[in-house]
Amino acid sequence: MAEHRPCTARGETPLQRADRNFVELLQELRVTQTGVQILFAFLLSLAFTSRFTSLDTVQRVTYVVTLLLAVLAAALFTAPAALHRSLFQQGAKPRIVQVSSRLATTGLIVLVFAFSGSVLLVVDVTTSRTGGIAAGAATFLVCVGLWGLLPRLVRRAGLREATHGSPGRLETTVEEPASQGTVRVPAPLGGTIRQPSGAREGAAHREASARRR
Repeated sequence: MAEHRPCTARGETPLQRADRNFVELLQELRVTQTGVQILFAFLLSLAFTSRFTSLDTVQRVTYVVTLLLAVLAAALFTAPAALHRSLFQQGAKPRIVQVSSRLATTGLIVLVFAFSGSVLLVVDVTTSRTGGIAAGAATFLVCVGLWGLLPRLVRRAGLREATHGSPGRLETTVEEPASQGTVRVPAPLGGTIRQPSGAREGAAHREASARRR
């Protein structure tokens, strides 16, 4: 029974959280699979062009390695669907989400090298070997920065805001029960702002009268 109790800030059970995480993961994989499919189709068609026979040994090795990396990335991105289909209705959804997340992360790493290799090959064929190496290295750095470094910076900024509080957030107010002589002040100023002296004297007079009665 404990497994079905709400366990997150969203009020979800572990199974509900696993279902939501798997749906979000599939949405991410749809984006990456599109890029892999375009890259894979480009590499396959490249072997049947007339200029492919003029490639030197280095360019051919780069082509083959890049093609195999694209195939591996496509296999990693489609593995979560196959894993879910094989373990369907067997109560393994949390484990499926965990393994699928690791497969997707590995696929992104492989895709970085596939992108870099394809850019290296194209620029090498069209311009020069030096330009191809520079373009491939630049592609690698851009992918690593956007896919690896940027999420870490965003997470670090979120942790910093959660620890120190958002500087631009408006201060909340503390509302006391409605009564005569009560003043509503912001929470940070509650201990510093006092009621007017007339209001304090009136409240003290009413309290003394009530005691005499």
